[in-house]
Amino acid sequence: MSAQPQLVSPLQLLERRPDMGAKALARVLGNYLRALREAAGITPTKAGEHIRGHASKISRMETAHVSLKLRDVDDLLSLYGVSDQERAEIAFLVQRSAKPEWWQPYGEVVPDWLQGLIGLERDAHVIRTYENQFVPGLLQTPSYAQAVVRSGHRLASPEEIERRVELRLERQRRMAEPGAPVLWALIDEGVLHRPVGGPAVMREQLEYLLIVLRQPGVRLQIASWDASAAATPGSAVTYLRFAQGFLPDVVYLEHMTSAMYLDRLEELDKYRAALDELSALAATPIESRVMIDEALKRYT
Repeated sequence: MSAQPQLVSPLQLLERRPDMGAKALARVLGNYLRALREAAGITPTKAGEHIRGHASKISRMETAHVSLKLRDVDDLLSLYGVSDQERAEIAFLVQRSAKPEWWQPYGEVVPDWLQGLIGLERDAHVIRTYENQFVPGLLQTPSYAQAVVRSGHRLASPEEIERRVELRLERQRRMAEPGAPVLWALIDEGVLHRPVGGPAVMREQLEYLLIVLRQPGVRLQIASWDASAAATPGSAVTYLRFAQGFLPDVVYLEHMTSAMYLDRLEELDKYRAALDELSALAATPIESRVMIDEALKRYT
């Protein structure tokens, strides 16, 4: 069962977050369409027939897996008994949700399955992440990011590698802006001892993590081998927490050529519980500083 949508006007949410990104706005609109449909007692099948489609199309619209078309949305709002004034207001938001996003000039280095994460992360309240292979992308130095990207795209041209690194650094820059979400990062101890890019790159990266530990918008914990053995989500995970009443939370799981987005309540509960348990067992930020200092000795 997915997180239950709330019948809150998207305009009210936009007033609270006037800088809301297009991806987040599309999810807000989809959530609202679903709430309206359920309030009207209309099945996805009946709604799909009304817009010359199927129930699956309604599902994709309500979960923001397809771009919203103004005609379809207006027809649905009419079916759900929405007033003319509100339909005009929603039409404005639909057009806004279709505007190009900042990452689109990066073209082919932003696959479809990654766009959701990039589009939503800046609108989150808290980003919780667990990494067991590399330092989280939002905390990587340029040299470390280049080494990671190169290892995952061995056939890519130097120009493509550079574009991927630029995209990662731009995401970091935007996360440092006022109003950005808190980043709560859990890093497996093994990451500190995996010599990505060689000793010089690792030394620079670990020194940067020591700086990160002093930043107010970041909570960094190192999960020791014992902690990871006792409690782990199983693989790298990003958990996007949104402000109450804004959007349902989302879990992002990335694979080599695809990704999964989870928002079912039972799935969210399990991942949140796993992260909570690992956080409780992991080193505190102060203890994590000691662990990073110890790891640095390997690269001096």
